[in-house]
Amino acid sequence: MEKLERVIKEFNRLHGSEAQAKILRFSDDEVIIEFTGSFCKTCGLYDYFEDISWDALDFGLKIKPVEILESEEDFEKGRYVVKYKVER
Repeated sequence: MEKLERVIKEFNRLHGSEAQAKILRFSDDEVIIEFTGSFCKTCGLYDYFEDISWDALDFGLKIKPVEILESEEDFEKGRYVVKYKVER
């Protein structure tokens, strides 16, 4: 869990003006992460979900987004809850 918290902190540092991530639930085989923010309109939304996976590799973790559990969008901001599989 400590490594994942560091991953989230790094993601928020890099993307904080557009998106913030927060761990909602963590287990041995899955992680649920909430993303909120305005998100860059010219970037692909899924790029944010993939970026967490790339950041995690730098900390020795392998996680892969597998499902968007919730999504709320309006003109200015959005909220997405994404399930990740923890790979061993």
